[in-house]
Amino acid sequence: MREYQKYATIVAVFAAVLYAALLVASFGMISLVTNLEVISDPDAGSLVGVVMSGITVLVVFLMMLLLGVRTPPERQRIVIGYAIGTGFAALGSFLLTGALLHGRGEGVLANLLSFPGELLLAPFSWTVGILAFIITVVYSWLLAARFTERGRPLWPWERRGE
Repeated sequence: MREYQKYATIVAVFAAVLYAALLVASFGMISLVTNLEVISDPDAGSLVGVVMSGITVLVVFLMMLLLGVRTPPERQRIVIGYAIGTGFAALGSFLLTGALLHGRGEGVLANLLSFPGELLLAPFSWTVGILAFIITVVYSWLLAARFTERGRPLWPWERRGE
């Protein structure tokens, strides 16, 4: 593994942890302000929301990792289109995971689609996509800002020849 790939992997891990923390904080704040539950269906169980968020964090991590590891440092740019795609992938994985977990054991398609439909109307699922977009933009910005750096940062008195 090359040096820039190691850097991209480490930054992706930290960005994924930041994304998870922002999800928890924003879900809590939105729930507090709007007086809504993240998972409003009491039949869903207590782990459905946790697994949905975990799968979403994993999808965002993998998308950032693919971006960072596949792109050489001299071609790193701030990628708005890729970040939009990551936001939609996060939203889709959130809804799909919820549909699969809530709809398990039920063979009726209407029941399988009603839970993600309710989630799509709530602000929580849109928060998942928006935060994924923001985190991916910041991640690509960090990678693009580093491509001209050579070695460790130096203090002004350490620079020779200037």
